[in-house]
Amino acid sequence: MGAGLSSGEWVWQNPLPQGNTLQDFSFIDTNNGFAVGASGTILRTTNGGNNWNILASGTNDDLYSVAFTDPNTGTAVGNFGAILRTTDAGNHWTIQRDGMTDVLFGVSFTDANNGTAVGSDGLILRTTDGGANWTNQASGTTSFFNDVSFTDTDNGTAVGDNGTILRTTNGGTNWVSQTSDTINNLNGVSFTDVNTGTIVGSNSTILRTTDGGSHWFSQTSPIPSDLHDVSFTDSNTGTAIGPVGLILRTTDGGNNWISQTSGSLQILYGVSFVDANNGIIVGFAGEILTTTDGGSNWTTQTRGTTQTLYGVTFTDLNTGTAVGASGTILRTTDGGNTWLGQTSGTFNQLNEVVFTDASAGTAVGEGGIILRTTDGGNGWNSQISGTTNLLFGVSFANANTGAAVGAEGTILKTTNGGNNWDTQISGTTNFLFGVSFSDANTGTAVGAGGTILRTTNGGTSWDTQTSGTTVPLHGVTFQSANIGTAVGNSGTILKTTDGGSHWMAQNSATTDHLWDVSFSDANNGTAVGEGGTIVRTTDGGSNWVGEVSGTFNILYDVSFTDANTGTVVGDIGTVLRRTASGPTPTPTPTATPSATPRVTPRPRPTPRPRPIPPG
Repeated sequence: MGAGLSSGEWVWQNPLPQGNTLQDFSFIDTNNGFAVGASGTILRTTNGGNNWNILASGTNDDLYSVAFTDPNTGTAVGNFGAILRTTDAGNHWTIQRDGMTDVLFGVSFTDANNGTAVGSDGLILRTTDGGANWTNQASGTTSFFNDVSFTDTDNGTAVGDNGTILRTTNGGTNWVSQTSDTINNLNGVSFTDVNTGTIVGSNSTILRTTDGGSHWFSQTSPIPSDLHDVSFTDSNTGTAIGPVGLILRTTDGGNNWISQTSGSLQILYGVSFVDANNGIIVGFAGEILTTTDGGSNWTTQTRGTTQTLYGVTFTDLNTGTAVGASGTILRTTDGGNTWLGQTSGTFNQLNEVVFTDASAGTAVGEGGIILRTTDGGNGWNSQISGTTNLLFGVSFANANTGAAVGAEGTILKTTNGGNNWDTQISGTTNFLFGVSFSDANTGTAVGAGGTILRTTNGGTSWDTQTSGTTVPLHGVTFQSANIGTAVGNSGTILKTTDGGSHWMAQNSATTDHLWDVSFSDANNGTAVGEGGTIVRTTDGGSNWVGEVSGTFNILYDVSFTDANTGTVVGDIGTVLRRTASGPTPTPTPTATPSATPRVTPRPRPTPRPRPIPPG
């Protein structure tokens, strides 16, 4: 699988084919299928899941469900009431509905024209003309609906929170409540004919009916766990999925459910089988699993790390290194087309990395760890830092002279490539998150509480500068002894042209927290942060303009080698690459918190962020 365009000028390099969470999948035949997910992600496969193309959806709204009736005709629904429609196999999508306060979690079509979407606060929408018009139907409840399944134009079942089950036999003109005998949230439903259906939900809930829901009886899951989705291809053969790679299979209508080996530890959200043998599952961090033998064997189609990456540096267009959680170190020598893991010798989180040339580099992180390489990362050696404090930032002015900063105002200095690290007096106990040296003597550190420290004597003394803010500052870069930029919380960007004697606030075009900034020259700079935020300037920061990253994953670090070529890294192994100027940047959409996902079985595994103390 090759990298694909995420949006605009940014390309996914890790994970592949992309790293946004996928919520649902629709399998049309053994070759053709579509997946949807976070940030308007839509993927298409035409060979049973072996290869995937990223499609332009025209929206950044999270998409939760998708239904195709043939290889060309499909509908996706999601956040802010979004409804998207395609009639040409996803090459073009028409937004039929958007900008609402509601959320749509499920959709089912029985032919090109007749479909039903369900969602928040008991919302049920119906179309009989392929979505040209959507009509509200009375559900009689305010419970959230999580899924819906129709077997023909008239007969359908919607399921939702607190054990809610509604049934229609007249295309939704009337919806009738059915007795589930549970208050658990019901997350997925699959009917194979008018009478035979299965529902799955929280707390191992599996419900089965053979009379159209007049009676629902409970079935036993062999593993206690929430279940997120279910797909049956006939009355006997079905698959249910859940967190931590859970896959359950039945071949006798659910009398017996057997756990299958998925080879995945990710949360699995959507499953679709086209026949008893061929199925695809999608989930957290873009996870994709395929089977051609009914799940006896599952193949992981995604590749690359999902460890959060906190630091990245490039010394030229092709040569770069990224570091992150659990001692992760990745290396590329081909501009990120290939990222290979290196042995760090630690499981400590690595927060930042810097190289002065293709061979010599230093990484710092948790527990005061400092790692050094002089051969491009083929070997990484631990150095004695003299501290157990967290280290967040590192900067080298040349191969030998560098500084690291961290918790409790920690500043360390080396003049011999890290063979010795000496503690310097910072004059603060505030956490220091970033540091930049423009030469062996001149450096600036930034941190919590709007802290900015400056040295002009190699760190023998550090002087406090007035930042004009109290928000945490996470990143700083200097293009010369005098010209520098710092970024931080709430979209803060500060600029100095006199070595920090004066810091001036700039309009960042965002209120999202910014984690780092990189300038390739005095004019061209890029800052990244929460909600997938990327803002760029071509005039030294007088104007910052948002670019569409194609993800809402947190972006922690950025490295540009020239005005147009750069790499950002972040949450869940995210690596994005920009290689051309492309079209005029568009304002970054406000990263509105996504509505409650279709299921929240447990909190999504959040990586350990760089700690931010109060202030």
